[in-house]
Amino acid sequence: MKRSSPRRPAAVRDEGLADALVTASFVIAAQLSRIGAEHGLSLTLCRVLGILRDRRPRMSELADYLGLEKQTMSGLIARAEERGLVARAPNPEDRRATDVILAPAGARLVERMRAEALEALAPLVAPLDPADRRRLQALLQRMLAARDGADGR
Repeated sequence: MKRSSPRRPAAVRDEGLADALVTASFVIAAQLSRIGAEHGLSLTLCRVLGILRDRRPRMSELADYLGLEKQTMSGLIARAEERGLVARAPNPEDRRATDVILAPAGARLVERMRAEALEALAPLVAPLDPADRRRLQALLQRMLAARDGADGR
């Protein structure tokens, strides 16, 4: 019996759009990397802290979300724990599972870095009028929601 392959989203056919998305991601990643480095953090650890800002994922979910091996994730979290940025806690629904949460120092750092990111990214959106900013935000949120729905995040 022939297996049906999972549906894939259509490829971006607009090369200009694809180029703009990739270039924007490079510019944003560079700013976030710079901010993270100023606080002694890798971009990956910045991503972890950003994820933990409003979530309490299991270690395995965090590893999957970031595309990291569980062993790599464990080492990253152990180093962040040593710095007092994160903590591990039993999952309330499954005591065998371990969640990762922000420690108070990590939460304070995330808020400082968020403010720095807002300031660093402001020049990117400065040329847009308020209506264009709202439209861009809505479009990006719609893109991300579609992605999250497609892969179960």
